[in-house]
Amino acid sequence: MHVNEKNRTPKLEDPDDGPSKSELKRQMTERQKLAEVLAALSSDALQSIPMDEAIKDAIAETPKIKSFEGIRRHKQYLGKLMRFLDEAELEAIQKRLDAIQGVSKAETAKLHLLENYRDRLLADDNALTKLIEQFPDMDIQNMRTLIRNARKERESNKPPKSYREIFQALKDLGL
Repeated sequence: MHVNEKNRTPKLEDPDDGPSKSELKRQMTERQKLAEVLAALSSDALQSIPMDEAIKDAIAETPKIKSFEGIRRHKQYLGKLMRFLDEAELEAIQKRLDAIQGVSKAETAKLHLLENYRDRLLADDNALTKLIEQFPDMDIQNMRTLIRNARKERESNKPPKSYREIFQALKDLGL
């Protein structure tokens, strides 16, 4: 370090000595958020994450904390624990987390597809014809009955029992 003669302030020799204080704070905030996401996982999913057991145990304690201030302090503690992980460990954790969340996104997309198909069956009789062509072994009479009952339920504002049964039948077909 040397002193700048003009204004007598110390000047660093190398401005790239490491990340700035702001960058370090951003990294810590990201790690704290990652810990929060991990805390929201089920215990089985959490066990599949490749990280130290002490951190897993601390994350598993999160649901037991009830007070707002306790939750805030615990999140900070988790962020502090996550600070000691290197980039390779964080990358492995993020990769596994993406795989876990990707499965749930794919499952959600599949459920939306089934819901759309059910709505088409209720709106258009040609959709049933296409379904029969695609799955000739299905119980056609049962499906027609379910569609007819679901339409009646909708018209008379009754609970959607048949509507749900159509969804389950489509799911059982393997759509």
